[in-house]
Amino acid sequence: MSDSMPGPVPLSLSPSFGFGDRLGLATPGHIAAVRGTRFAPIFAQQSVRENARTGRTPRQVLDDASRSVEACGWDVPWGADADHLKTLADLEPFVEAGYTFYTVDPGEHVDNAAATLSEAELSGRVDSLPWDSLETTRADLHQRYGGFIFLPGLSLTFDPLTLLRAAAKYGRAIAHAAQMYRRLVALKGADFDYEISVDETDLPTTPHEHFFIANELHRLGVRFTSLAPRFIGRFEKGVDYIGDLRVFEVEIIEHAAVQRYFGDYKLSLHSGSDKFSIYPALARATGGLLHVKTAGTSYLEGLRILARLEPALFRQIIELALERYPADRVSYHVSADIHEIPSPADLSEDELDSVLDNFHAREALHVTFGSVLGRYGREIRGALIRHEIAYADRLKVHFQKHLELLDR
Repeated sequence: MSDSMPGPVPLSLSPSFGFGDRLGLATPGHIAAVRGTRFAPIFAQQSVRENARTGRTPRQVLDDASRSVEACGWDVPWGADADHLKTLADLEPFVEAGYTFYTVDPGEHVDNAAATLSEAELSGRVDSLPWDSLETTRADLHQRYGGFIFLPGLSLTFDPLTLLRAAAKYGRAIAHAAQMYRRLVALKGADFDYEISVDETDLPTTPHEHFFIANELHRLGVRFTSLAPRFIGRFEKGVDYIGDLRVFEVEIIEHAAVQRYFGDYKLSLHSGSDKFSIYPALARATGGLLHVKTAGTSYLEGLRILARLEPALFRQIIELALERYPADRVSYHVSADIHEIPSPADLSEDELDSVLDNFHAREALHVTFGSVLGRYGREIRGALIRHEIAYADRLKVHFQKHLELLDR
């Protein structure tokens, strides 16, 4: 990012919305959608995994967003999210580029087996936690969580087994998140948004575990702006929520009660693209103290423009997605069945657009973006530049639907 470009800033506790942009062409549409709303936008948002698959660098992602911010005359604070950072080595390229929001993903340090272990097995795992890094002892832990904990609208009881499960499941992740935070402070000072994300794990984060994570991070002096639990239900890429909406609403109210108790961070929803059915419940429960992160849905809407205006290219993309999906799906939580995706050869040009409304096709297209861009990236970017007005208009409509539901 050059010194003349308008730069990102920390957004703190403002209600915020992350717009992923895998192509570097979506920011004008994002600006059109968010303009006039109460949401602080994150226009540059890319993970290490996405950068590897798109062949872009953190600086390129930020520069692409900054140019559009300047060209569109956007003069409201905006952020830049270094997404799903897993190691200390991941941090420096984003710090050097000037990112302001750091999403740390300690998911590899979460012990999912803790949910089914016996009390004796859990006790052994807790004994082996990195107590020096956690700056406490097991005895102090039991003292800290003994008895009832009363929150506004919710009481939590940490019986010995519940505490052992929470500590075994998340203890190493908390230590890693604290280590990443301290490294960031050393690199940047204190002026940044910090998010802890445990959403890409096998099992939901219970309200007890949410409280345990937040309380331990506070005790360790980690100043975080947002926390992304693994909510109940399935949050698959580019499609609506999968699960019982009534159960989700009960759970989100309890998570929000934990959040309100601390009062100094936002609840964050990851894989938030197109989760239209749960947005109103999320907004009500949090009172707007929330962050929603979207990623591949802007890419999918770009493909919708190709289906309408560049059908030959879109047919090639579908064929490649069908070929690559079994391999490319491995690092994502998705359940699409490629046998449920219509063959492009069987679709007329008027029907191609409908593929983007097919659950299975949306997921397959979402997770194969790296393979598709590797083969057709130049053609896709060229086509969307030719149709930049249509692309921006489509993104405006698509994201206005997200933001309107989140503002209820």
